[in-house]
Amino acid sequence: MSASGTPGHTNRLATETSPYLLQHAHNPVDWYPWGEEALERARAEDRPIFLSIGYSACHWCHVMERESFEDEQTAALMNAHFVNVKVDREERPDLDSIYMEAVQAMTGSGGWPMSVFLTPAGKPFYGGTYFPPQPRYGIPSFPQLLLAVADAYTNRRGDLEEQAQRLTDAIGRTGSLSASGGEPGEEILTEATAKLLQYFDEHYGGFGDQPKFPQPMTLEFAMSQHRRGGEAEALHVAEHTLRQMAAGGIYDHLGGGFHRYSVDRVWLVPHFEKMLYDNAQLLRAYLHAWQINGRLEHRQVVEETVDYVLREMTAPEGGFYSAQDADSEGEEGKFFVWTAAEIEAVLGKEEADLLGRAYGVTPAGNFEGKTILNLKQTAGEIARQTGAAEGAVAERLAAARQKLFLAREKRVKPERDDKVLTEWNGLMIHALAEVGVVLGRADALEAASKAADFVLAEMSQENGFLFRSFKDGRARFNAYLEDYAAFARGLVALYEATFSLRWLAEAARLTKIMLAQFEDEARGGFYQTGVAHEELVVRRKDFIDNAIPSGNSMAAELLLRLAKLTGNDDYRSEAVRVFQIMAAAMAQQPTGFGRMLTALDDLLSPSQEVAVVGSLTDARTQLLLEEVRRHYLPHTVLALKEPEDENPLPLMEGRTLVDGQPAAYVCENYACRLPVTSVEALRTAVVGG
Repeated sequence: MSASGTPGHTNRLATETSPYLLQHAHNPVDWYPWGEEALERARAEDRPIFLSIGYSACHWCHVMERESFEDEQTAALMNAHFVNVKVDREERPDLDSIYMEAVQAMTGSGGWPMSVFLTPAGKPFYGGTYFPPQPRYGIPSFPQLLLAVADAYTNRRGDLEEQAQRLTDAIGRTGSLSASGGEPGEEILTEATAKLLQYFDEHYGGFGDQPKFPQPMTLEFAMSQHRRGGEAEALHVAEHTLRQMAAGGIYDHLGGGFHRYSVDRVWLVPHFEKMLYDNAQLLRAYLHAWQINGRLEHRQVVEETVDYVLREMTAPEGGFYSAQDADSEGEEGKFFVWTAAEIEAVLGKEEADLLGRAYGVTPAGNFEGKTILNLKQTAGEIARQTGAAEGAVAERLAAARQKLFLAREKRVKPERDDKVLTEWNGLMIHALAEVGVVLGRADALEAASKAADFVLAEMSQENGFLFRSFKDGRARFNAYLEDYAAFARGLVALYEATFSLRWLAEAARLTKIMLAQFEDEARGGFYQTGVAHEELVVRRKDFIDNAIPSGNSMAAELLLRLAKLTGNDDYRSEAVRVFQIMAAAMAQQPTGFGRMLTALDDLLSPSQEVAVVGSLTDARTQLLLEEVRRHYLPHTVLALKEPEDENPLPLMEGRTLVDGQPAAYVCENYACRLPVTSVEALRTAVVGG
């Protein structure tokens, strides 16, 4: 930055829309976005490509930028020897998945910022993640690495080409995986559940040691196994983990919503970024737990997280923003942490003592001399110890939290990544549609509908295909498998929430495109990139559920749901081929296939269809719908027909009112019982068999 405050450098990233790329637009590095201009220069000058992949809310991405990419000498080395390309992993998950697999193959681990060196043809030959500006802990400095790679490219070119080809062959293998064997059976679910119990942390919940990730997909699978056979241990896995997370510092006790993950085993110290996809999936996990056990603390988490999403992550014109940063004012977590003195200044001593008792506030703090709020004692526990009324303690704590929240709102907020991603919006639409009708949150349902309208209006191409990303009035990048699958699944959830056939028709239309563009007709499963996508070094199929469900998991789930609602068994057949490819791996590695295992459970469970005939303005109809929705029924689809309307769904054929009253027809695999008109009879039919 010059003395006048104007940037000293401006590179090609200045014309991009990604907040992450724009953060690097004034580096002295001669950055290119991924595209033909950069690739052509690499080919023309026979230069290796340095590819740096990250995302806007990534703390260590910011660190490497400050240390290396803003450093004039380091930038000079990069510019002299490489064509430098910067990629936002959230806009380009295809590039991220290809080159992350290469880095993991080379180093045994991965993460962001990702640093990969490529041949001019885009084939990876060396890579890693964060590199420090000076040698540290056995890691070479970034300048040392740059010089070593440049020397090797000049003097040992043949070796690097061989390495690049071996890596490219390895990362392309997922594309050739084929469906084989018969339809997977329940033994996969049984084995996966047993493995899951082995990985479970009985003390603190979650899986493994540290760092700890929420893994809502795995928790959903555990709850589904409880539903399947009354598996008490599986339910305990989910309930205990959800309670521990909601008490920990990974949850924002003032503003709602979850941070990305915990660096420790006990869920206390998070990486402070908040991601839309985490909160979408955790909303559904806590909602389903509440449907199972009715615990008010689960419902409170859902309500507060919805409030957070509507307040912080919802664009005025519709659509949901992507993320909030971990850092503010150059410090990770500064916005979220407190000193005891700061709390007392806001609350006064008596109220501060009460809040400190509940949320673990001490003068010494628990994070670099400050305190991350985490629930140490509930209102009930404090009431029993002090003799006060529990309701009065709860009210005082709620008032204290609100005062702190309002004081925190005056701080400098973390930066927000305000691009809209189709996939992540699909996940949040799905969650808010469910929450809206289960908990009676009309604002949540309205936000879900508005976001769906936004994607269809602003992120659709002229040929009906979808774009991946929207920012500053520009929709960009061909959508990927996961975009089509997640968004179409969200539209199906909106149909089941509103019964507007428009949503179901759009879901079916997008599913048709998904099948045409992404399906591997010969071998089964779906590619991440479509037929119309640019040609990359490999065309992968993504099966593993990481922080976000894999495209194949969501595609399988979508197809099964549509099969139940439409009676089209071809959808089911396509889903089965996905499971056939991954059957053995799913059983052995349940934490890597949570969403896919839950979809497989849906395939193997009796299908239950509930067809309601009645007017949505009739209170008796609403009572029937509420009865179905308040239970955890993962294999049940819900459809409604207004008495006088035509309805094209086979499920609604021949359905009428009964003696002039709203009626529910409960069917299993399309074999239907006699209709019921009372809530009690419906409860017995859908829950008690």
